[in-house]
Amino acid sequence: MINFLTVQNDLVLAVEAEGKVTKDDYQSVIIPAIENKLRQYKKIRLLYELGNHFSGFDIKAIWEDFKVGLTHWSDFEKVALVSDIQWIRMITKLFGFILPYPVQVFHNHQLSQAQEWVSC
Repeated sequence: MINFLTVQNDLVLAVEAEGKVTKDDYQSVIIPAIENKLRQYKKIRLLYELGNHFSGFDIKAIWEDFKVGLTHWSDFEKVALVSDIQWIRMITKLFGFILPYPVQVFHNHQLSQAQEWVSC
């Protein structure tokens, strides 16, 4: 399940994953939210929190995430990922180097720092 988080900067789309994230979460929540923001702004920022209540992605959600990244390759200004899950943190850091925008990874207890970074 995907919930929206409140942030001060309207350029920022802030979401929190709870439980297992599915393909439907991407198709019915994340993708429409990205596309809605992009109707308002040329480029947006993303805060994606995989906090303590996150239990994983199904394989189709991983594919949807990959497609979102390709479809919106140049539509982001910056992305902040908040997670304590080591393999997700490592993959994000690895692929963050090839993306055309800055990507920062934060631990769960650094959510406020992530919000500040992605908002500035």
